[in-house]
Amino acid sequence: QVQVAESGGDSVQAGGSLKLSCVLSGRSVDYTCVTWFRQGPGKEREGVATTNTGGTWYLDSVKGRFTISQDRFENAVYLQMNALKPEDTAMYYCAADYLFTVQNDGRCVSRRPDFGYMGHGTQVIVSS
Repeated sequence: QVQVAESGGDSVQAGGSLKLSCVLSGRSVDYTCVTWFRQGPGKEREGVATTNTGGTWYLDSVKGRFTISQDRFENAVYLQMNALKPEDTAMYYCAADYLFTVQNDGRCVSRRPDFGYMGHGTQVIVSS
């Protein structure tokens, strides 16, 4: 059974930084597609960044500000978020799957309709 657990969400002022953590259990982070999603108030869920053995992908609006990384020893994936903006306010979710494809833009996508294994989320609030 694969499980993911997110942490690190907080309330910060615009321009600040946060580092979100996604710890996997039941499956190695290697050869796994891990996606950070977010869902803001009144908005649809959107993919923010993905990582797999082959590379990373970022949503255009976070390029240059967010960095996704893996730690094999901790079996975790992190999302370093810098220069935060109020529009980054959202619940952030981590999803992992070993059944995935990689698109031409480098984004890895779960083959399952439910995005694989997703955690309960961590709240990020950015105030102006």
